[in-house]
Amino acid sequence: MKQVDLHHGAATDVGLVRSVNEDSMLVAPPVFVVADGMGGHSGGDVASRMVVEEFARLADDYDPRRGPEQVADAFSRAQTRIVEYGDAHRASQPGWHAGTTAVVAVLVEDEGVPSWLLANLGDSRIYRLVDGVLDQVSVDHSVVQELVDSGQITAEQAAVHPERHVITRALGSPAGVIPDFFVMPLGAAERLLLCSDGVSGMIEDVVIEKILASATDPRDAADALVGAALEAGGRDNATAVVVDVVGLVHDDSYDAARQRESLESKLGGRL
Repeated sequence: MKQVDLHHGAATDVGLVRSVNEDSMLVAPPVFVVADGMGGHSGGDVASRMVVEEFARLADDYDPRRGPEQVADAFSRAQTRIVEYGDAHRASQPGWHAGTTAVVAVLVEDEGVPSWLLANLGDSRIYRLVDGVLDQVSVDHSVVQELVDSGQITAEQAAVHPERHVITRALGSPAGVIPDFFVMPLGAAERLLLCSDGVSGMIEDVVIEKILASATDPRDAADALVGAALEAGGRDNATAVVVDVVGLVHDDSYDAARQRESLESKLGGRL
């Protein structure tokens, strides 16, 4: 694959309310991950760390020509480990739970051309910045997103809905996991953001857009996003990974819905 020059920045904080940071992140170009654990100490933090460990293994032996397959395998390995870990704890602590969301960005070779392969599970998010305008690429796997999609509530109502933190897909679910996958041309995003809901749930998209558009260095952008989340109350762990492709050529051909359907078809039944 043609060499791609990536600049990146990452930041995480436990926040102002929680005592344990259950978020984990991986910055191992060309592999980037944010995972937001659930289940409390020794539950969520361990689950999110297992995801990062499996994707770190992927990064050590990564083949961009086999990106979708390798990402699916990393998800499967993490799922197996988290379920086994949960089963072992529930043997002595009924009701104990460990789970995690995950958002992933890896460079792949798509028909000989370097592209982004993006994947998500849960309500951690992937955004792209295009001509200074923010666009959410991932679709939340959550109760409120389903209500919005069905027309029962508006996006504004979803932001304050009492079940806004209830997710419908996560690693660690005994029912298995089905990530959403997207392939995006490098030129379809000036900048990528992977973040936990401790960022996206604390600051509005217009604030995220302003920060991403104004901070030249991705390290400054990541720090500013987490700082803004803390300033807004810091009610959750906050994690942001920002990635820029240096010298990209703009490409507006990206169709999120078509790409998601295509990848789901290719990877159906793997997880």
